[in-house]
Amino acid sequence: MQTAPMPDADEPRDNATFAAVLNALARPGTVHEMPEPGLLPVALALVDRECRVFADEAALSGALARSGASVVPPDLADHLFLSLGTESAMAQLLRAPVGSQLYPDQGATVVAPARFGDGPAVRLAGPGIRDTATLSLGELHADVWRVRAGLCRYPLGIEMIFVDGTRLVALPRSTTVTEG
Repeated sequence: MQTAPMPDADEPRDNATFAAVLNALARPGTVHEMPEPGLLPVALALVDRECRVFADEAALSGALARSGASVVPPDLADHLFLSLGTESAMAQLLRAPVGSQLYPDQGATVVAPARFGDGPAVRLAGPGIRDTATLSLGELHADVWRVRAGLCRYPLGIEMIFVDGTRLVALPRSTTVTEG
């Protein structure tokens, strides 16, 4: 006799967070709510035992390791959790996998904290955006958009998810970001 897996207490939170991430990726630049604040809920919604992860924060790295995911260097990670306001995080971002022409889906997802409505505004264009949208994120390194542009040569590139408390915004690789 087989038994069905039983949902745990975290499953509703993880499912709601996962839905927020998917909606944010489908509608780049729009703010979506998740049930709990921080990067950890996003990590728990995205990561499983088959994932390779990197986090620049020790506590988050430990939580990811306890999830069963493999903690690896940035250039091998499926998901990178980075505080993109520092030089060291920018160096790690430059190492993020972007996929290949044969397997563009192997580009990494980068999750980072940011302050919404703060910092210089950028213009967004691409699939999921009618005409253009404007986004302003603080606590990011001044070169983050230039580095992202260098990594995103569609179909290659990275997805980016920015988190501010219980809110998140996502930018798929197909989104063009223009500064100024």
